[in-house]
Amino acid sequence: MKTTPLTLHSLNYRELKAYLAATVLVAGNIVFPQLFHLIPNGGITFLPIYFFTLIAAYKYGWRVGLLTAIFSPVLNCALFGMPSLALLPAILMKSMLLAGVAGLAANYFKRISIAILFGVVLAYQTIGTLGEWALTGNFFTASQDFRIAIPGMLLQIFGGFALLRYIIYK
Repeated sequence: MKTTPLTLHSLNYRELKAYLAATVLVAGNIVFPQLFHLIPNGGITFLPIYFFTLIAAYKYGWRVGLLTAIFSPVLNCALFGMPSLALLPAILMKSMLLAGVAGLAANYFKRISIAILFGVVLAYQTIGTLGEWALTGNFFTASQDFRIAIPGMLLQIFGGFALLRYIIYK
C-alpha cells in the first residue's frame, strides 16, 4: 500500500484556527448529508455525517475532530430532524469515537494510507456498535452499519484518503 507522510496541524482550543477549521468541516457535515438524503436510504447507506469528522480529526487533530463530531449531528438534528432525537446519542457516540480514533491514528502513524483508514473505520464502527448495543439493548439495530453501510465505510476510507491527500499536498 502506498503511504504518504502526514504533516500534522494539531490545533488546540486556544487557537482561533481550530474553531475556523471546525466551522468549515461542520458545514461540510451539514451539506454532505443533505445531498445523500436525496438518495433513498442514502443516509444509513453512506454515513455522510461522519465524513468530515474523519477529515477534521485526521488533518487537524482530535480537538477539531471532537468539535466537528459534536456540532455536526446536533446541528443536523436541530435544523433538519436528521438524525432523529432518538438516534442522536448513538450517532454522537460514534462520531466522537471516530474523532478520537482518527486523531490518535494520525498522531501515532504520522502518515495517511488506505490501510490506516481501514483500521480507523473498523475500530470506531466496532466499538460504536458495542456502545450502541449497550444504549439500545438491540444488537440487530446496533449492527446495521455492518449490514447496510459498507458503501459508507468505503466512502470514508477511499474518499477520506483522496481528500486528505489533496488537502495535505495542494
